[in-house]
Amino acid sequence: MSNLIVHGGAPLRGRVTPSANKNAVLPVLCATLLSFEPLRLHGVPDITDVRKILEIFRTLGSEVQMDHATGTLALHHRDTAFDAARHRLPEEMRSSIMLVPPLLARFGVARLEDNVKGCTLGVREIDPHVDVFRRFGGEVERVDGSLLVRSGGRLRPTDHWLDYASVTTTENFVLCAAAADGTSVLTNAASEPHVQEFCRFMAMIGVRIEGIGTSRLTVHGGQPLGGGEFRFDEDFHEITTFLALGAITGGDVSVRNSAPGNFPLIDRTFAKFGVRIAHEDGWSRAIRSGPLKVQTPFTSNVLTKVEAAPWPYFPVDLLPIFIALGVRAQGNAMFWNKVYDGALGWTGELSKFGAHVFSSDPHRLITFGGNPLVPAVVESPYIIRVAIALFMVAASIEGRSEIRNATPIRRAHPGFVENLRGLGVQVEWTSEE
Repeated sequence: MSNLIVHGGAPLRGRVTPSANKNAVLPVLCATLLSFEPLRLHGVPDITDVRKILEIFRTLGSEVQMDHATGTLALHHRDTAFDAARHRLPEEMRSSIMLVPPLLARFGVARLEDNVKGCTLGVREIDPHVDVFRRFGGEVERVDGSLLVRSGGRLRPTDHWLDYASVTTTENFVLCAAAADGTSVLTNAASEPHVQEFCRFMAMIGVRIEGIGTSRLTVHGGQPLGGGEFRFDEDFHEITTFLALGAITGGDVSVRNSAPGNFPLIDRTFAKFGVRIAHEDGWSRAIRSGPLKVQTPFTSNVLTKVEAAPWPYFPVDLLPIFIALGVRAQGNAMFWNKVYDGALGWTGELSKFGAHVFSSDPHRLITFGGNPLVPAVVESPYIIRVAIALFMVAASIEGRSEIRNATPIRRAHPGFVENLRGLGVQVEWTSEE
């Protein structure tokens, strides 16, 4: 168990180059198994889930050369072998399920633990993935506490309409479709920036995909896939996080951002709390001319709202970051998580700082901001951005605070503490057994 100790109250100042988005990196790593050619990836972050997947590749006989100092990864899967009797995909990370399509395509079989896990964001079913595997001709059964997926031959193309726009299910569909002989169409596809980045990688290795960035994807599969080089964009979650840290502490932080086209709605959401975002010459900067203040809606008798749902809505993963801003801002705001059940249960921890937060129901809460806050020791659930949101509040308060169970930050943000120190924060990791 790792905890974060922070001595808050100092404005953050400086420049940060964020890491790549793990939600793009992990599906791309899984997709590399579809190619027998050499591949080189740039900007691969040194995070636990990446290390786990690379260890799987080594176990299966792939050539793996990872330079953690530069973030450069060379892969060659020409001698990869999978034995369902011996090899199992780990349950500790949800991305394991995206190894199923390439294993099906290459070996006709895949085996993973029955309960794949990720952040504790409520019930995250695997039924949509099972539906996709079966649509492409896979047979799925439970065997000895594992899921065993088999295909009797080449995957067959299909048309499918998702119940909801799931990111990993969309990526699994594209992976299966790339290996199927023919054209497959997915309706109600997820379109988040990391899904688009994943699709661009698939196109780079030779998969023709129409509709990238929309809710309808057409994938022309069955062609031999090549190799090449691919460079990841900066993670828009991490960009937003550092901009918010600058804003909540009254500092001046600039963040490297090569894809500002993803930010219009995020920028407008910052503006609801009196923060202006400027994008110039590949950098983004949060500008605050006065105290954080919730902007009054033009429509009378309604609360300012932040509604989070699948892209192109405001990203649900960023909602905790803005709840932290709402706690510090003068005025009241409503936050609405339209995706996960129970994902707002952590907000009771904010009261330990002296914050006033009211939970309307499992999906909505109201912040009554602007109250004087005090340092505190708080407990984070296993949710990446929640641990960061609690840290944000602590960093804005003069004095020593502790974020307990902050381990999930390591899953997404390599060098997080080092970056913070470079911005002037007194922060350190501590561990307990």
